[in-house]
Amino acid sequence: MHSVVLLIWLTLCAAQDARERHIGNALTLGVGALALVWLLGTGTTWIGADAAQGGWAVLLALVLTLPGYALGRMGGGDVKLMTALALATDGQHLLGAFIGAGLCSAIWILLVPKVWLHASQGVRERLRYFGPEMSKKLPFAPFVLAGTILTFYWIH
Repeated sequence: MHSVVLLIWLTLCAAQDARERHIGNALTLGVGALALVWLLGTGTTWIGADAAQGGWAVLLALVLTLPGYALGRMGGGDVKLMTALALATDGQHLLGAFIGAGLCSAIWILLVPKVWLHASQGVRERLRYFGPEMSKKLPFAPFVLAGTILTFYWIH
């Protein structure tokens, strides 16, 4: 059940990032605060990992995302998204989501030039931030969602 709630949250983040190239603070900081309260109150993360594993996951999230933010490759919402995900899961899930996001975005970058011209104008307009010309600044949250789904499938 906890995984379903986590996937619903990531879906909302992915939809907002895909439409607006922005993830609202209510989604990232709100869920991050709830995950922190859960962690401090129960001594476990949302998915049941020890609090220490959640702490290490937060450190890992910051190590993986802050360099990208400093280089302008990631936005602040992406850093907050991954930190909130870390508070809710553990290092294994976070790393899996991050690696899965990287693999999915690489596959997307390889496939989109071949598929983009065949998509309808409506689809191209709705997904304009996923176009081939945007390959250096793609929305990150949809790929994190895909990476998290792959990670849940792989681990569970």
